[in-house]
Amino acid sequence: MTTDFDLVVIGAGSGGVRAARMASSHGARVAIVEERFFGGTCVNVGCVPKKLFSYGAHFGQEFSLAEDFGYQIEGWSFHWPTLRDNKTREIERLNGIYQRILNQAGVTILQGHGRVVGPGQVQVDEQVVTTGKILVAVGGKPYVPDFPGREHVRISDDLFYLQTLPEKVAVVGGGYIATEFAGILHGLGCQVSQIYRRDLFLRGFDGDIRRFVAEQMQAQGVDLRFNTDVQAIDLDGDKKLVTFQDGHIEAFDEVFYATGRIPRLDNLFADAMLPALNDRGAIRVDEQFQTSQDNVYALGDVIGRVELTPVALAEGMWLAAHLFGQTRPAAMDYSNIATAVFSHPNIGTVGLSEEEALEKGHSLRVYRSSFRPMRYTLGDKQERTLIKLVVDDASDRVLGLHMAGEDAPEITQGFAVAMKMGATKADFDATIGIHPTSAEELVTLRQAERVNPS
Repeated sequence: MTTDFDLVVIGAGSGGVRAARMASSHGARVAIVEERFFGGTCVNVGCVPKKLFSYGAHFGQEFSLAEDFGYQIEGWSFHWPTLRDNKTREIERLNGIYQRILNQAGVTILQGHGRVVGPGQVQVDEQVVTTGKILVAVGGKPYVPDFPGREHVRISDDLFYLQTLPEKVAVVGGGYIATEFAGILHGLGCQVSQIYRRDLFLRGFDGDIRRFVAEQMQAQGVDLRFNTDVQAIDLDGDKKLVTFQDGHIEAFDEVFYATGRIPRLDNLFADAMLPALNDRGAIRVDEQFQTSQDNVYALGDVIGRVELTPVALAEGMWLAAHLFGQTRPAAMDYSNIATAVFSHPNIGTVGLSEEEALEKGHSLRVYRSSFRPMRYTLGDKQERTLIKLVVDDASDRVLGLHMAGEDAPEITQGFAVAMKMGATKADFDATIGIHPTSAEELVTLRQAERVNPS
């Protein structure tokens, strides 16, 4: 086996695999190093298993809803090991696909821990390979703060392989992962308390969406506890005794921490090869993903720019073309990136929140609609959907689109194309909606509320 390459990629997640494949297609000799699993966080302990669990968590509600449509469903039960093991089988299948894709692309796979030990040198366990360029795409890992009893908590990765499903759970954190996990565990039948130290979760998302999702989750039965935090955790047999800031103590079967992620930099660089980091501990790169070390590049979650799988894929494709392609690509465009939160209810969002638009000095027209979707109208379930458009008053351009409710991610993806093309509110108004759908609300909004920058 050759040990001399044009590019060595450390990390076989979404960004690393895409960069390796595309660089090889441009004629480069490429190796990829992976010590854990192929497909990275997304495939193994992130997007894919989380979405499968989110699907599973909706069936209890669906069975109840079916009765409103005349179906008699009695005596159903949920078997956790079936969902867990079916998920694991699918993840193993995807792992195999990633390896086959790399092999078919002519990429050399090196299994082991990769470490940058010198200019153009990557050590993989006991072997050192040489390369013209190095790409670091190792992703991130869950972060748990230091406090008494932290060794008793679970991290987000653990949910996907639990032996038994706990009855009473605390989920600590206010980001999208914590909010998704709270909804999933509640939907699977757990008694869930979500603990967050600030006054409202999902910081950075539009304020109306944040408040709406909180209201809906509370109505479903999730116990949301804001402005509090965990002080310590002790064991009492199989129970986790959580001491909160106000001093009260409560027992849970499990405590999951989803309090953010940090770059996975463990033993990744020899001292002389450590690149400059930003104030959040992520690798600092320029517009071409070049680190402060010559011919060492980084992308994806490890640079902490936009931590989304499709962004890492786009960055990997861009860098391969930049380094080895025949023509130089245009600079990466990070504007109007659509994203979803698979909370219960789902969130879909693209563009600026109302708060961000005001901070940028826009004079706004804001359109909102909250409604009960048709599928719930045959019974007494009060599930609702919220949609919102943030429009620049001067240009009529749609700056932000935000939705919480059924099919929000699927609907948002299509509208993201329009916004990327610069769609105005007049363009939305001129589009005839599909009736009866929730999506048609986005092209039938008429009454605006003006918001001034002051």
